[in-house]
Amino acid sequence: METTIKQLLAEVTEKPELASTLSNEADIMNEVGLDSLQTVTFLFKLEEAFDIEIDFENFDYQDLSSINRLCTVLRAQQASVITG
Repeated sequence: METTIKQLLAEVTEKPELASTLSNEADIMNEVGLDSLQTVTFLFKLEEAFDIEIDFENFDYQDLSSINRLCTVLRAQQASVITG
């Protein structure tokens, strides 16, 4: 999952080197520097890649404070879809 997120970030920012240089602790908003359009694009790509639906009205942007944190949230969301 972490690798996929890094690849998506590289794609959205058009910076291919990000896929191999970002750590799992990287702050997606501050270190990657996504603008608002890139953030929305990234979230849509996450939905597609992980077959989830993000509730944009209740999305906590603190979940983008690290790749690890985002993975935890996405895994929980996937689990709730499976069990829900």
